[in-house]
Order: sequence, then structure tokens, then C-alpha cells
Amino acid sequence: MLQQLEFFEIPSPCRGVCQSDSRGYCLGCFRSRDERFKWMSMDDAQKREVLRLCYRRKMLRNKKAQENEDTPPEQPSLF
Repeated sequence: MLQQLEFFEIPSPCRGVCQSDSRGYCLGCFRSRDERFKWMSMDDAQKREVLRLCYRRKMLRNKKAQENEDTPPEQPSLF
């Protein structure tokens, strides 16, 4: 199978937020601590896999946030 040549370096997804959530993922780029520390030593295939995982994590977080917004607040009973 032919592989496409890579002409450009894959840039870091860092957004400069550098804060972790309760599960250890960065709130800005959605990488784990290990993924952030090893980024410079990863090859392009590994970087693409990390970017795919980050995109998935971001979509899941956005979905959960939207679900929380869609649920109407409970109205207290009048009786």
C-alpha cells in the first residue's frame, strides 16, 4: 500500500490552557499527561492517533455539556 509523503510537521494541539480535568486530560487540547510529555518524541503516526483521540474526547465532552443544558431544571412542587 502506498503511503503519502509527509512534507509538514504535525503541530502540537496545545492551546496554552494547561489545566487538567479530574480524569487528567488537558482542558485546552484534551491530551493526557503522558501524551503531552511524549509529543516531541512521537512519530507522525502516533501524533495522528493522539489527535484522533483528542477529537473524540472533545466531542464526548461537548455532548455531555449539551445534554446538561438540554435538561430543564426541576421545578419544586407547590404541594
